[in-house]
Amino acid sequence: MGFTSQILHSDRRGGVEHGSIHKPIHTAVTFGYDDAHDLAAVFQGRQQGYSYGRQVNPTVNALQEKITIMEGGVATAAFSTGMAAIGTTLFSLLRNGDHFVSSSFLFGNTNSLFNSFAAHGIEVSFVDATSVDAVAAEIRDNTRMVFVETIANPRTQVSDLEAIGKLCKQHNLVYFVDNTLTTPYLFQPKDADASLSINSLTKYIGGHGNALGGAVTELANYDWSEYPNIYDTYKKGDPSNWAITQIKKKGLRDFGASLGPEAAHHISVGSDTLALRMDRSCRNASTLTSFLVQHSGISRVYYPGLEEHPQYELARSLFRYPGAIFSIELKDMDCFEFLNRLELFICTSNLGDNRSLAIPVAHSIYYEMGPERRASMGIDDSLVRFSIGIEDTDDLVTDLEQALS
Repeated sequence: MGFTSQILHSDRRGGVEHGSIHKPIHTAVTFGYDDAHDLAAVFQGRQQGYSYGRQVNPTVNALQEKITIMEGGVATAAFSTGMAAIGTTLFSLLRNGDHFVSSSFLFGNTNSLFNSFAAHGIEVSFVDATSVDAVAAEIRDNTRMVFVETIANPRTQVSDLEAIGKLCKQHNLVYFVDNTLTTPYLFQPKDADASLSINSLTKYIGGHGNALGGAVTELANYDWSEYPNIYDTYKKGDPSNWAITQIKKKGLRDFGASLGPEAAHHISVGSDTLALRMDRSCRNASTLTSFLVQHSGISRVYYPGLEEHPQYELARSLFRYPGAIFSIELKDMDCFEFLNRLELFICTSNLGDNRSLAIPVAHSIYYEMGPERRASMGIDDSLVRFSIGIEDTDDLVTDLEQALS
């Protein structure tokens, strides 16, 4: 079946109570057993079942299965946020003295998180991930992982995903890809030899701005039997399940960043229309950037769908569409004045919503980085990031035109 058909029918094909087409919201935190032997078997991993709501829940499990289908993976672990998914995965798989390589063009919170890991004895090297050579130059004897985003936020640099995947295979490194801005509909990290894919479910997959969530998916491209940081406790059965089991059993249990069943239900229902929404949002983004790149009030437009973008050809070869995020640099206009003139676009910090959003990047989500770090990432004070939704295209163009006039 196709992408949307699989997602739409995944709940009912898994067996749902009373013929429901959605998995119901199971709010129970504890799950009782008539036979204590069964409870022990579930805790020890010898039997399928539910132990405690911090780690397992039927509603969350149904969403995890849906994300696994989307990514073409083996298994998925869901978390309360996308940041929790990244942080818990690194906590689970890296040790004091390890080193990993990361794209320097990172979401601000991820950049902050990685610097926190560095302060606790896990080294990180930030590189220009649009070049596989830059990644290769930082590989050391203690390197365990490479982390990249598919499309960077906010300047839309595109990582050299396939070449980095080959490099990681050559050096037996875990390849961790953040697929949030592309989603599994536009790009399959599995096809680029990624080991793990992370999605902020808050964004496009949920799509409606009404629930926080994150997920990491095992893609079965890495032989975990060769990875030194897997505890003996989790070396059971197929090695492709070892890491995701450790992430769930060790990371999720220890940190407790659990996704609640209500949020899981919202995200699951929202995900049913992911492909339809992405088709519309990406078409809107393409039309808007074609308009803006010719406008006299704009000095630069950053969008992988424009021919002048440095990774235009790479984006065409990798992605179904070049995404629905773009940024602009204004000419002779204060970014706050421009944003305050917008009527349809919402000034807010989220992205991946059905509604079109805008934000002054340097003054908000990247403010704490300081001017030096922002300059190294090419983030100008006039930079405005847009996340394009599913509104009528002409209405969005009209709003931009009147705000720039």
